[in-house]
Amino acid sequence: MNRPVVSLLLGLALGMPAMLHAADAPAAPAAAALPGQSLYHLQVALTDQNGRSVPWASLRGRPQLVSMFYGNCHLMCPLIIENAKAVQKQLPADQRARLDVAMLTLDPARDTPAALAEIAQRHRAPDDWRFLRPAEGDVRALANLLDVRYRFREDGSINHTSVLVLLDADGRVRARSEVQGMVPDPALMAGIEAVLAER
Repeated sequence: MNRPVVSLLLGLALGMPAMLHAADAPAAPAAAALPGQSLYHLQVALTDQNGRSVPWASLRGRPQLVSMFYGNCHLMCPLIIENAKAVQKQLPADQRARLDVAMLTLDPARDTPAALAEIAQRHRAPDDWRFLRPAEGDVRALANLLDVRYRFREDGSINHTSVLVLLDADGRVRARSEVQGMVPDPALMAGIEAVLAER
């Protein structure tokens, strides 16, 4: 048998186990389907305070404390932010590290990424908080998902529901708390602990 044929047969013989192994390997698991109640079925993109694009569905994977606010608010919105900070402070450090916070603006025309960054700095928000700006056409859809009612007033202020919403890692609403002061709602705290205990 001549040398080129031997080389070809040897190459095929050596490559065959690798080809068989690859064929027998299980396919990579597909991403688990979202549950029907997940808010992440909505396909919208947001921009964070650093100017990065953040698809809404990319928040999946970790529990989230979510609210809607606007930067020119001087009463309830600062209270929402401070209440969310108080919620985090009540959690032990290991739980605090597993709960993300996302603040979505109702006023993307004025709340640019630079404005959101300034709000985060002014309120001394933790570095890992996301201040998110949806496109103007997506604000209503997100507000509907989170059951936040709002309307613009002639003076530029916005009447809106002041609420913190707890989403589990798959985007299901697990608790919600109407913000009325600085002290966290005990029922919301219990909901957060229950969600974090599942992981």
